[in-house]
Amino acid sequence: MASTVATDNRPGYGQLLRTPGVWTFLLPGFAARQPFAMLTIGIVLLVQHTTGSYGSAGAVAAFTGVSMALFAPQSGKLADRFGQRAVLLPGVLVHTASVAALTALALADAPLWALFAAAVPTGASVPQVGPMVRARWAAKLDGSPLMSTAAAFESVTDEFTFVVGPVLATALCTGVHPAAGLIAEAALTLAGGLLFAAQRATQPAVRAAASASQPHVSALSVPGVRVLAIAFLGIGSVFGGMQVSLTAFTEEIGNPGANGLLYGVFAAGNMLAGIACGAIAWKTGPRRRLILGYAALTLAASTLWAVNSVALLAVLGLLVGLCIAPALITGYTLVESLVPATARTEAFTWLTGAVALGQAAAVTVAGRLADGHGASAGFVVPLVGTALALTTMVALRSRLSPKPAGRIAARGVGHRVPVTVD
Repeated sequence: MASTVATDNRPGYGQLLRTPGVWTFLLPGFAARQPFAMLTIGIVLLVQHTTGSYGSAGAVAAFTGVSMALFAPQSGKLADRFGQRAVLLPGVLVHTASVAALTALALADAPLWALFAAAVPTGASVPQVGPMVRARWAAKLDGSPLMSTAAAFESVTDEFTFVVGPVLATALCTGVHPAAGLIAEAALTLAGGLLFAAQRATQPAVRAAASASQPHVSALSVPGVRVLAIAFLGIGSVFGGMQVSLTAFTEEIGNPGANGLLYGVFAAGNMLAGIACGAIAWKTGPRRRLILGYAALTLAASTLWAVNSVALLAVLGLLVGLCIAPALITGYTLVESLVPATARTEAFTWLTGAVALGQAAAVTVAGRLADGHGASAGFVVPLVGTALALTTMVALRSRLSPKPAGRIAARGVGHRVPVTVD
């Protein structure tokens, strides 16, 4: 991917974070988005401990992920229509209660169907804080050249949660109690979600009801959003496949404590690449950048199944992580040019839900493969998921182009110039 390090005087992270009022939602938002990174691995570790099966653990986590993927866009629609606070307050309470029920049932050796039943409301009620934070940035910076800087910053923050969250959950589950990861997840949801909901001054204005002259446009009706959702499904397959397969791998070698370290290295790669993406002025257009970056991700994921060394797996995991952030950042940035402002929260939740759905499918398949054929077989899942998504994106790449009236693309950090869509 052709690029050049930016040297011109344009808005950067420092200027972005000096925007008045942003810290009031950034800090509680960071705490409240941790559950998304902790939930799947917390469920896998607890249910595998109580059942002895990665397949069962993956299936329960999959029910949670599918439920989240189905309900997240509805949460985004409701937030656009009634306000974020109205959606968050009941949501965090339901989620906390659902996680408590799921934890109690798992510890009581309840049948698998009971765990599935508890997993549905657990996933459906996951607070969509990441999309809500992005919507607050969009409302505060509407039309500002800082908007693409905010997109990069949010992706870095997301990746940082995937450094902190899984490592924290794994450390709690392996060092304190198998249920400690989920208990911490529920506590962070409750505290962070309520604090974030209390920041009413920065939440986007509630949109007026659609009229005949200005009908509501569903984000999923935009062809480019559907293509991006497929791309994010593939990214979810990497997250889910890595979580289960790394857990199985470290169990196989008799060093389960290394799981958190390995996943942390993988997630650190995401974060570092996200920081770098925010400091580069790209010469290539976002569509081409997304496809080339995704091709690199697929290539990196293709090597995981053949590795049987902790050190080498850490190196390859870092490489895979470095390839994820550019795809995420570019995908989220494309939403700004593809989707009307009235549907952006919904669009962001469709993409977040796609990650959850891909993760759900991946933990199920990888869990079954790990049970039947060992951890190496589970690492095939990220390869297959990314390869299928890449093939689809290449075939449908024309749908990722903004309409002609808006042929302005983000170039680097906060720099917007006319570019080609390729």
